[in-house]
Amino acid sequence: MTIRWGLIGCGDIARKRVAPALREQANSDLVSVSRAKFDQAEQFAKEFGARRWYADWKELIADEEVDAVYIATPVHLHAAQAIAAAVEGKQILCEKPMAMTVAECDEMIAACSDNNVRLGVAYYRHFYPVIDRIQSILAAGEIGTAILAQVNAFEWFDPPASHSRRWLLERKLSGGGPMFDFGCHRIEVLINLFGRVKQVKSLAGKLLFDREVEDTATALLEFENGPQAILSVTHAAREPQDTLEIFGSQGSIHVPVLNDGAIKISTQNDERTEKHPSHANLHLPLIDDFVQAILDKRKPQVDGNVGREVARIEEMIYADHTLPRSTT
Repeated sequence: MTIRWGLIGCGDIARKRVAPALREQANSDLVSVSRAKFDQAEQFAKEFGARRWYADWKELIADEEVDAVYIATPVHLHAAQAIAAAVEGKQILCEKPMAMTVAECDEMIAACSDNNVRLGVAYYRHFYPVIDRIQSILAAGEIGTAILAQVNAFEWFDPPASHSRRWLLERKLSGGGPMFDFGCHRIEVLINLFGRVKQVKSLAGKLLFDREVEDTATALLEFENGPQAILSVTHAAREPQDTLEIFGSQGSIHVPVLNDGAIKISTQNDERTEKHPSHANLHLPLIDDFVQAILDKRKPQVDGNVGREVARIEEMIYADHTLPRSTT
């Protein structure tokens, strides 16, 4: 069986990862795309072999040849597009963050349930081999009891007014700054490893840039049955960081660059380094799982409930500091 895809949004991520993955995935066929500028939609469709293109995404979700949609638009559009697609009976894989608020997540989940379609969220780090390896190390008790996790995610981001991703600095479009944009990815990693978060403390501010959203934020997470975790994100530090460290009662785990997959394990008995690289296209394992979920008639591993839990923690983080965040 082939899943016929429509791609809503043709920005950088769609071009670099999503469209190539939909074309490469064994049981997928990219049949249509939509972008507000019709000529750019046409160019994108021809580049990736899609047979149809639309300026209006509503025409795409009405396309009877489309079985599933990948929503790759700015976050403020996700809920409306996902709900409309669910009503049309389309399976839905949505970019992260899932939506602007928990309430929107709930509306998306309800619409998909009511229309018997699947809802997945593009937290592709869930499928990193290094994350699976960390889970096995923790389960085996190699570092004893996990006490503290630390995550740094630093990406310099100061785009000019003409930049295609400038919308990320507008709170009503983006929902927040780096904590909302890519901090959400790390929150998913942490809850995947340690479970439900029960308490949050946070700081956020405009330490370098005068903009609507924070440029830097730090959250302290306390898990119901796990360690404490410190998540720090910024748009304002020049040195990039993508780290994950876990300190236990009998050892530690160090991942200097999460996307690369190298890991150092230190225990009371030895110290070793392993390599568990991610797929060349980070989105392909995510899409593989979603397609297989459709074929097997099961939930995707990263479903709407995962997206909602990340959104719940984000709301706790933003509620705990003084920077307001849009709720519309």
